[in-house]
Amino acid sequence: MTTPPSRKRRHRTDLPAVLFDLDGTLMDSVYQHVTTFSEALNSSGIVIPQWKIHRRVGMSGKAFLQELFREGVSRPQKVDLAELEEKHNRLFARTIPQLKLLPGTNELLAHLSKNGIRAAIATTGGTEATESLLKHIKLPKEFPVLTGDDVKKAKPSPDVFAAAAKRLSVSIKDCIIVGDSVWDLLAAGRTNALGVGLLSGGSSQAELEGAGAFRVYDDPADLLQHIEQLGLPGQEPEGVSSSR
Repeated sequence: MTTPPSRKRRHRTDLPAVLFDLDGTLMDSVYQHVTTFSEALNSSGIVIPQWKIHRRVGMSGKAFLQELFREGVSRPQKVDLAELEEKHNRLFARTIPQLKLLPGTNELLAHLSKNGIRAAIATTGGTEATESLLKHIKLPKEFPVLTGDDVKKAKPSPDVFAAAAKRLSVSIKDCIIVGDSVWDLLAAGRTNALGVGLLSGGSSQAELEGAGAFRVYDDPADLLQHIEQLGLPGQEPEGVSSSR
């Protein structure tokens, strides 16, 4: 994905960089992925319970469909996975104008930018959908965006996070990966990055911790409120000054 040139600003190289997933992490869009994948499958005569789809959101569409079909899901004799994924993409695109940011998204990104903390978005989604989603977000211009179109392997492969770290000129081991699915956290574990989970994608705290989450928060607002737990500077409470 092409992003605007980074503005020159002082980055805190003494602090870790933060890599964000997008769907379910910054945007409240996970359940729209579930319903539009379900609709795409139903239109092709494939009926899969939506809870099974939800548990795989965050993987590439082809990967999770192959996994479901290996489980014996009834389907037509010939299935074009690329066609199914494209059908989902068209249906999901219709929902984007009505989607909402998760609480605290813009405030969290602005806080990181203000404090010179390097950050990027690394999503499995394609470039076209990602660009539409980003219209909802006040993304600081110095934060790059990497999508599934920029790498060969989607999550739970760590490729998109590794590419984002490279774009920031930082070792992946010096990154905090923030995501809402077990696939984000498994990818973090494979690279020895610190994984942080958010409940805003519908996975439980136990599932996220089981996949390797160091900390689990409700949403971006909750993460920002407790950001010192990650070794990053926090906001000063109103009426409180740290100056001496």
